[in-house]
Amino acid sequence: MRTLIRAALAGIALTVAAAGAEAAGKNCVTKASEGTNTTEAGAKFQAHEALFQAVDWGVWAAWMANGSTPGYDVAQPKFSCTKGGLGFNCRAQTTFCKKA
Repeated sequence: MRTLIRAALAGIALTVAAAGAEAAGKNCVTKASEGTNTTEAGAKFQAHEALFQAVDWGVWAAWMANGSTPGYDVAQPKFSCTKGGLGFNCRAQTTFCKKA
C-alpha cells in the first residue's frame, strides 16, 4: 500500500511542467501536465486538474467546485495516454489566456 501511495504522489509531483507563450496579443500561457491513475479517465482527470494548479490555485478551486474558470479563457486540453505505472499515464496540454 505504501508503494502505491508513493507512486501516486510521485505522479502528482511530476504533473507540473510549463512553457510560456504569447498568443494573438493576449496574455496567454501554454501549460503541460501529467497524471497517473488506475483508469484512463482518472489519469486524464489528474492531468487536467494539474493544468489549473500550474496556473492559479484559485482558478483550480473554482474549476473543482463548479467547472468555472474565473479570470481565464481556457482552451480544450489535448491528451496523450499510455498504459504503464499504476495503470495509465496521461499527458495534457492547453492554453490559458488571462481576461482583461
